[in-house]
Amino acid sequence: MTERPGSGRTIYVAGAGIGGLTLALGLAKFGATVVVLERAKAMPELGTGLQISPNARRILNQLGLDRQLQQQAFEPRGIDVYAFRGQRPLTTLRLGQAVNERFGAPYAVMHRADLAEILYRACKRFANIDILFGVRAFDVATHSRGISVVADESSGSARSAAGFAFVGADGVNSTTRTKVLGGPPSSYSGSIAWRATLPIDSLSAVISLDNVTVLMAPGYHAVCYPLPQRKQVNVALFAHEKESSALGTNPPKAPKLPWAMLRSPQFDAIMAAAEGAWGYWPMCTVETDVWHDGAIGLLGDAVHAMLPHQAQGAAMAIEDAAILAPLLMTEPEAGSAFARYAALRRSRVERVRKLSASNGFAFHMEWPFTLGRDAVIALQGADGHLRRLDWLYGYDAAPESAVAAPPRPDRPQL
Repeated sequence: MTERPGSGRTIYVAGAGIGGLTLALGLAKFGATVVVLERAKAMPELGTGLQISPNARRILNQLGLDRQLQQQAFEPRGIDVYAFRGQRPLTTLRLGQAVNERFGAPYAVMHRADLAEILYRACKRFANIDILFGVRAFDVATHSRGISVVADESSGSARSAAGFAFVGADGVNSTTRTKVLGGPPSSYSGSIAWRATLPIDSLSAVISLDNVTVLMAPGYHAVCYPLPQRKQVNVALFAHEKESSALGTNPPKAPKLPWAMLRSPQFDAIMAAAEGAWGYWPMCTVETDVWHDGAIGLLGDAVHAMLPHQAQGAAMAIEDAAILAPLLMTEPEAGSAFARYAALRRSRVERVRKLSASNGFAFHMEWPFTLGRDAVIALQGADGHLRRLDWLYGYDAAPESAVAAPPRPDRPQL
C-alpha cells in the first residue's frame, strides 16, 4: 500500500508491554496515530526485576524518560560472580561509572512493572496514542490500502477500523505470530525460571546489596539484585525441569535442588528466605523465519524470545521499537518498512540469542569443567566483560535525530 499524499499514518500495536509501549512512544514522536490493543483490563502489576543495559537505556533516554528512570531504577556498582560454594566472588565485574563512561548510559536494574508504568504514563501524555484495555480478541487482514482490524472488547461489542500497519508485540505466545501470520508456536527450553521478590535485608548476610550477584552451580544458577525503591531484592533461580512437569497440570511449587547445593550459604539463605514466595515461569523461546507479511509485522518476544542469561529480552524489544518506528514513518509502504527492519535486526538478535544460550551452559557447568571456566572468569579482570560486550552495549539503535519529530495532536478512533 502506498500512502496517499497528505494523509496521516495510523498504526495498530498488539500488546501494552515494554516493546509495544516503547514503539508507541517512538511512533507518536514521529507524528503517527497509534492504537494499542491490550488483553488486560488495566496495566498489570506483573513480573519481577529486569536489567536495563546501556543499549536499551540510551533509547529510553532519547524518548525523554531519563529522569523517571533515575527515580525508579538502581545502578549497581558491579556484578559479583561466585563459583559453586564460593565464600567470596571469583571477581567483581565493574558497572557503575565505568559503564557510563564507556557507553554513555548506565546499567540499571528495576522492577518490570515500574518500567511499564513509566512507559504507560509517557504514552498517556500523547493525544495521538490510544490504549484500549480489555480486548478479548482481534483479527487483522491486509488489503491494497493497508490493514483492517476488528477488535472484540470485554463487553462483547466489536470495533473495526483501517490503518497503515499492524505490529504484533504480544509476547512469546503471540496471537499475531501464530494466528494472523501462521508462524510457529513457542518451544519449551527445558528450564524454569523461579522468581521471588524478598525483603531487601533478607539476603544481606550472604550477598552485597550494592551489586548484582551471579551464583553458579552444577545444573543451576541464580541472579540476585536489589530493588531499593521497593525495599526488595529480586531473585531469579534457573533450573532444568522436564516438560511434562513444567507444563503439566500439576506444576512444581518450589525449586528442588540437590542436597549438596544446600551446603552453599548463599543458596541456603535464598531457599529459606523465599519459602512459599516462589513464582515460576517455564522458559520458552521463539525461532521463526516469519517476521512479517505485507503490512503486518512482529516485535520483541513475539518474534525472537530467547533465554534470559544475558538479560537482553526487554532490551532487544526496545531496540526493535527504535529501529521500526522511523521505518514505518518514512518508508512508502509498510511492507518495505518491515522488510528493512527484519534485515537490520535478524543477525544481531541471533548473536544475542547464541550468547544467552552459551552463558546458561557456562553457568551450569559441572566439575572438573568448572576449573577452566572459573580461571577464565577470574583472569578476565574487572573490565573484561565491558570489552567483550562492546558490540552489545555500544550499539546505537536510535540516534538522537530519530526521535525529534513533534507529536500530532489528534487522538485515534477505533
